[in-house]
Amino acid sequence: MQVILLERIRSLGQMGDVVSVKNGYARNYLLPQGKALRATEANASTFESQRAQLEMRNLEQKNEAAAVGERLNDQNFIVIRQAGDTGQLYGSVSPRDIAEAVTAGGFNTDRRQVALAQPIKDLGVHEVDISLHPEVDVKVNINVARSKEEAERQARGEDVTVIEDEGIELETFNPDEDGGRDRDDDGDGMTDLPDAEPTEQS
Repeated sequence: MQVILLERIRSLGQMGDVVSVKNGYARNYLLPQGKALRATEANASTFESQRAQLEMRNLEQKNEAAAVGERLNDQNFIVIRQAGDTGQLYGSVSPRDIAEAVTAGGFNTDRRQVALAQPIKDLGVHEVDISLHPEVDVKVNINVARSKEEAERQARGEDVTVIEDEGIELETFNPDEDGGRDRDDDGDGMTDLPDAEPTEQS
């Protein structure tokens, strides 16, 4: 389907461009969101008559997004997930999860604004791009951890997937407590056997 873009769309074009897109993308997203019009002569005329208003609206939205971006950029958000000792998640963190975490932190964000090539599948602090406007992008840090305490450790730069060696306490051998067994009284390196009890001879 050919559509006329009413704003700049990443990877598609600038406002006023006529582009070809998949029917589903146009019907489910571009048209209902008011981001494009079907490319007809009537709509082309309508666009040209409203171009100045559309450009003004776009500038206002851009300025609003830039103001939000100044506060949102480089913010940290925690996502709690279960994971194994190696840090592999039992599941993943999707754009929807990230959008919910950012929104819970006080910034209204939609999953479609989260630029994530593939879901996050391991613990750690991950840098993620958020598109507040076609011309305004910011970066946030998504701290994926098994608990808030673990997230705090990761924020300090600790690697929570490192398994620390457990110290093994060895009991100290005390020859005085062995009941006289395995003694080397004469210092010849050989274990001295206890003296045999004298036997009665007939």
